[in-house]
Amino acid sequence: MIDNPRSPRVRAVAKLAKRSARSETGLFLLEGPQAVSEAVDFGDELLVDLFATPAARERHGELLAAAERRGVETETVSEAVLAAMADTVTPQGVVAVARQLSSSLDEILAASPRLVAVLEEIRDPGNAGTIMRAADAAGADAVLLTGRSVDVYNPKVVRSTTGSLFHLPFAQGLELEPTLARLRDAGLQVLAADIDGGDLLELRGRGMLGAPTAWLFGNEARGLLDEHVALADQAVTVPIYGRAESLNLATAASVCLYESAFAQRSA
Repeated sequence: MIDNPRSPRVRAVAKLAKRSARSETGLFLLEGPQAVSEAVDFGDELLVDLFATPAARERHGELLAAAERRGVETETVSEAVLAAMADTVTPQGVVAVARQLSSSLDEILAASPRLVAVLEEIRDPGNAGTIMRAADAAGADAVLLTGRSVDVYNPKVVRSTTGSLFHLPFAQGLELEPTLARLRDAGLQVLAADIDGGDLLELRGRGMLGAPTAWLFGNEARGLLDEHVALADQAVTVPIYGRAESLNLATAASVCLYESAFAQRSA
């Protein structure tokens, strides 16, 4: 059992909460049995190490056995060690180290996507992860992160995706303008979610949402810059019929993605 929270191995795992360590190693941190289970199901060569407390070994024996069948080394650690490794206060007794798995834009476009979410300068990890989860649920083909968007491997993003990180392709570190140009060249229209845009319901009525679409979503605090909205084929807003001042970014993105998903499937 590993029981020293200050050991070099424990510190190396804990450092993966920082972007610099993730960039240097090509690894990232997974916390909790649900995320680890998704990673085990993803396939071989994703998980590097798996750590569990004695209590978690009893509760999640099948999960650890499945990981071991895939050749993953599992280690028993003390509660103090797991707390030192984890980014959360309550990591549920299981922490793993995994290899990063992002796709390239070339690979994503080669698959002829019909529905893509583009996140421009999305800085909040919870929003980024929730949009990835919504894109996965809506059957989107990819998520692209441009500008200074949060790192997908940030532990808070990983937790917010609740496993969707392993379900759909994504690419990050892209520049917005050339990315949109390539999406358009691949046959996708670009719709920018913007408070001053046209009514989403109107676009639905005109049949525009059934076409292959890249939805562009902007920063939580200020939205999209005018020059970024100008790169889109059309700006669109989600109408508010009640008294709420606005929708948060992840909720608005979910509505937009699902509207396109409904339209594409009915077409």
